[in-house]
Amino acid sequence: MNLFAKKLPAADEVHGLRRCLTAWDLTFMGIGQMIGTGIFVLTGVAAATQAGPAIILSFVAAGIACAFVAFAYAELASSVGGSGAAYGYAYAAFGELPAWTIGWNLVFGLGTALAAVANGWSGYFNNALAAMGIGLPEFLTKGPFAGGLINLPAVVIILTLMLALFAGVKQSARLNKMIVFAKLLAIAIFIGVAVFHVNSALWHPFMPYGWFSHRADGSTVGILAGASLVFFAYRGFQNVSIAVEEAQCPQRDIPIAVLASLTTCTLIYLVVAGLLTAIAPYDVLNVSSPVAFALLRLGYNWGSALVATGVIIGLTSTMLVLFYGLTRILFAMARDRLLPSFFSTLDAKTRTPANAIVLCGVTMALVAGLVPLGALAELVNAGTLVEFMLVCIGVIVLRLTRPEMKRPFKAPGGMITPVLGVLSCGALLSFLPLVTLGRFAAYLAAGVVVYFGYAARRSRAAPGEIIA
Repeated sequence: MNLFAKKLPAADEVHGLRRCLTAWDLTFMGIGQMIGTGIFVLTGVAAATQAGPAIILSFVAAGIACAFVAFAYAELASSVGGSGAAYGYAYAAFGELPAWTIGWNLVFGLGTALAAVANGWSGYFNNALAAMGIGLPEFLTKGPFAGGLINLPAVVIILTLMLALFAGVKQSARLNKMIVFAKLLAIAIFIGVAVFHVNSALWHPFMPYGWFSHRADGSTVGILAGASLVFFAYRGFQNVSIAVEEAQCPQRDIPIAVLASLTTCTLIYLVVAGLLTAIAPYDVLNVSSPVAFALLRLGYNWGSALVATGVIIGLTSTMLVLFYGLTRILFAMARDRLLPSFFSTLDAKTRTPANAIVLCGVTMALVAGLVPLGALAELVNAGTLVEFMLVCIGVIVLRLTRPEMKRPFKAPGGMITPVLGVLSCGALLSFLPLVTLGRFAAYLAAGVVVYFGYAARRSRAAPGEIIA
């Protein structure tokens, strides 16, 4: 068994997928996933339950943590490469078992997030249909565990995105860009309306819950607790690095796209959060669509409808990028013999992992349509924070053990930047509920069992440059 054998991607691996994505395509891929549930839903929920108007500072805190991580991803994407993103970086820095653990975590996180977002999309979509008088019956919008038959809209949207990905990554990128433009327009409409209705009195008190405190029931509130919640809004920029093998000039374009998408979305989050809490009392924003709700309170029914449409469109691009990332992680792990070769088979015409796309599409459509995801979705943030910490540690390890490695992009600040990334993500991880952390640990333990039962016995022939 090669538990801690380290490996860089083999030179011939980069020729399997088609290089067709530009820096613009990659940047919109990051924006496409990041602008979705986080800005349209979590902004209001976190303001109402965690931080009040100081939710702006929560976004700043989470954004700073992600900035350190973004530099780490940019450096590893340009130097290590490979379509496995954090999985491949862990393979190069730590070895096979840690890489498997990260890959196991990524597959779970991307799959769970995809199904969860599909459920949210279904709710908004059916509300839009109901507003037009053609809403679906309840048994077709809920799974059997929720008293229905199947969540039909969730199933249909995932299968539709499956067809889009099957057509080829360049076609999917074009679709994603159109979707991103549409939801940015919806956000612009909100900003254009809200800026003329700012009421500074609503920002008093600005920090009703302080920086961090505990309620009587044991839950946490405050700016830092809010940061651990709105951190979900920043998930997505790291998935740009999954597209290394499909980027035209990965050493240049991946770092540009990672940093540009994070910067753009952070600015949008701060503006929307500030305006939202300045046009509506923060304690009334704990609703399913707080941005649309705030416009409705101002009497802008048309604006509310447009923003609701933006939510539906925004969640669509979020799912598209999640779906893309899930199939590429499976592709990378299968190519390393840690999963069946079924997942690494490429379509002769489109050069996409066709088997992975179809199997993921059918499986996740069934999960989204039939299975309740509340408890599982809570684990996504824990997994992402652990992933981010390991990527930052990977930068440190490779700088010490492979100083001669070519690094077209190097994170500024020497060792300080990745160290701050580890510390800030570790702090956010500590603010999550203990029950969530316990469930996450149990899931990782199950992954180790699967590794020793299957993957460890097959991987010794994996291609690549063995470096330790």
